Amino acid sequence: MADDKENGKEVELEVEGSGKKKKLIIIIAAVVLLLGGGGAGYFFFMGSDDVASEEQLEAALDSGGDEGQAEAKSGAELGSALYVPMPRPFRFNVPGAARDRFVEIRVQLLVRGGDNEENAKMHIPLIESTLLGVFSQANADDLATSAGKVSLKQQSLAAVQKTMKDVEGDKTVEKVLFTGFVMQ
Repeated sequence: MADDKENGKEVELEVEGSGKKKKLIIIIAAVVLLLGGGGAGYFFFMGSDDVASEEQLEAALDSGGDEGQAEAKSGAELGSALYVPMPRPFRFNVPGAARDRFVEIRVQLLVRGGDNEENAKMHIPLIESTLLGVFSQANADDLATSAGKVSLKQQSLAAVQKTMKDVEGDKTVEKVLFTGFVMQ
């Protein structure tokens, strides 16, 4: 019986020893894979983006000639892009062929420079009124397509720029952005 107990302990020790080796090998392999994946992810996200973007910028300026340089200079002269949000979303009904639809549009205005931002903020009620006038002429069937939404943005921009030019003598607004668009 004493021999059986000793043999059993030896067998258990061997199994435990080989199990520890397997666990150690698995842990080392997992660490190596995680480090390799982390390094690859870092290279992918933080890799040579700066060099490529500089090369692309130079290529764009070279291919554009004087026009590309003039656009880059005029953008820098105008100031940084600032966004003026409309305080409330525009909610309205639009007629459609089959039935009327309810539309909600959230709008922000892209302006350049602090002076234009202040002008836009000062005239928010006038801009809202202008946008409502444009939106009220929309058709549900047109708004269901992406081309119709782009057309509505262009009409909105033209109307807002015309209104701001009449009031301030300057277009003020560079773009009208739809940050939310829901149609039911």
